[in-house]
Amino acid sequence: MAGRRSGITLQQLQYFIEVAAEGSISAASDLLYVAQPTMSAAMKDLESRVGRDLLVRSARGVTLTPDGVEFLGYARQVVEQAELLEQRYLGRPPSRRLLGVSTQHYSFAVDAFVRMVKSTGAPEYEFSLRETRTWDIIEDVRTLRSELGILFRNDFNRNVIDKLLRDSTLVFHPLFVAEPHIFVSRRNPLASRPRATLDDLAGLPRLTFDQGANNSFYFAEEILSTRSSTQEIRVSDRATIFNLMIGLDGYTISTGIISDDLDPEIVAVPLDVDERIEIGWIGHAAIPLTEQAQRYLAEVRAVVAGFGIELLG
Repeated sequence: MAGRRSGITLQQLQYFIEVAAEGSISAASDLLYVAQPTMSAAMKDLESRVGRDLLVRSARGVTLTPDGVEFLGYARQVVEQAELLEQRYLGRPPSRRLLGVSTQHYSFAVDAFVRMVKSTGAPEYEFSLRETRTWDIIEDVRTLRSELGILFRNDFNRNVIDKLLRDSTLVFHPLFVAEPHIFVSRRNPLASRPRATLDDLAGLPRLTFDQGANNSFYFAEEILSTRSSTQEIRVSDRATIFNLMIGLDGYTISTGIISDDLDPEIVAVPLDVDERIEIGWIGHAAIPLTEQAQRYLAEVRAVVAGFGIELLG
């Protein structure tokens, strides 16, 4: 039909996905070996074709508009389906796999990530795993630095976490509910107990993960965050917290899921409290998960199921 604009091209969708992932037109240009003016023009033409602003441009890079977030979900689906067609009918090898995950400090999340990487059949991939603070997990997923995040809720923090997720157009998907455990060194006297009580913990250093500027009780990774402790140490990574468990007989409270392969010196002991820890993953409400993200979650479920814990959903 005369005067009718041509449709969206697959190349434009591929460019847009990369720009969204990098948060920068120039960075995406470098990664794809495309001149920056060409990439900028492609993005402006794409926005013109769909009749909506998809990107917010600033000196610091680009972020997605609400329309851009929704559009990204459809773009990923189209590109993935096109790749499947090319693999099936043209015999082309799988493309470079991409995935970003942000998580609280859980060994099962790392164990699943290891399994996912090992099982990836693509000759090229670019994965990222960020063990980080609760607020940063939500920000990572909101800004699409990571495709999904893993964190916990309970009766204490649920309302605050859920409101923050709603405000960020994110959704919490429950994975499982865990009974609280303490993690301690194998040499700790509590390691041989069938269960531990809060009284047993008196006098032992409590180890918690630092939440930085957002160090609210509601963002703590550990339950009972408002309970006072005479000896408290905040740390920033799992290696440090495990070293302190061994060196100072410290403890932290978590899910009870711990990998002997990744953490052979640490054991989990059930904690006798009337609390439960709900673990789930968060993602954008309007963006379906990529195939690679679904693979990762399948590995998470497999790891958790291996500990005899019932999965939700």
